[in-house]
Amino acid sequence: MGRVVLKFGGTSVGTIEKIKKTADQAIREFEKGNQVIVVVSAMGKSTDRLVDMALEISEHPSKREMDMLLSTGEQITISLLSMAIHEKNYEAVSYTGWQAGITTEPVASNARILDIDTEMIQAALDKGQIVIVAGFQGVSGEGEITTLGRGGSDTTAVALAAALEADKCSICTDVVGVFTTDPRYVKNARKLSQVTYDEMLELANLGAGVLHPRAVEYAKNYRIPLEVRASHEIEVGTMIEEEMTVENTKVVRGIAFEDKITRVTIHWDKKRKHARIKSFYNARRSQY
Repeated sequence: MGRVVLKFGGTSVGTIEKIKKTADQAIREFEKGNQVIVVVSAMGKSTDRLVDMALEISEHPSKREMDMLLSTGEQITISLLSMAIHEKNYEAVSYTGWQAGITTEPVASNARILDIDTEMIQAALDKGQIVIVAGFQGVSGEGEITTLGRGGSDTTAVALAAALEADKCSICTDVVGVFTTDPRYVKNARKLSQVTYDEMLELANLGAGVLHPRAVEYAKNYRIPLEVRASHEIEVGTMIEEEMTVENTKVVRGIAFEDKITRVTIHWDKKRKHARIKSFYNARRSQY
């Protein structure tokens, strides 16, 4: 019997129909004879909506209260996904971050995981249940709910895989793997079958949005085989490991870039400085 961790982001669980498809993916892994842990994000843009509501009340809301608010998004997803699995006649149980034993630093909005007590998860796995865990969140030693910041659900999944000594952690997303560059912009971009931790870390730090650098670092430190694959398609993805078995002679593995970057060059002109500054700010306003 193997043990796998699956992570599904917000776009993969953005609707009830997608949640049902995610349940199918979890069951498919379970039917292979694996123990299955699923980590999920909040549905679609629900986190953005929660932030907007908070900002309607306060321009500078408390970070502690924001953690209390934003952690509810994942709680909705885990309960709905567990229900979807139950409806297909399989056993599942949902856990928030603190129920899953995830202890973090006492830092609101950008905490790091310090430890994971896997007792509750292990007990559920031993009962034959699929375990659903809320990503992006944990609890501090003082009992305060915390969130992990950008890429928090990826980090949760990899950290759980390390703590549970999983055979693999699959990041299930809206692309079928890691490409040589962004296929939305370059039509002949090629999917890579394998990349190393260091290569993926470099790509992630330079703008490739498929994985967060913190998650890749965690996987590298604990030697967790990491897979990037499509959420709702049966297709082999990209494996991220320490050693390469093929294509290991290439100097350049991929190209990462960022768009929507504005470059501003400022020239000092004492006589016209006020006119230039006014023109600059008017131009900036027109872009948004």
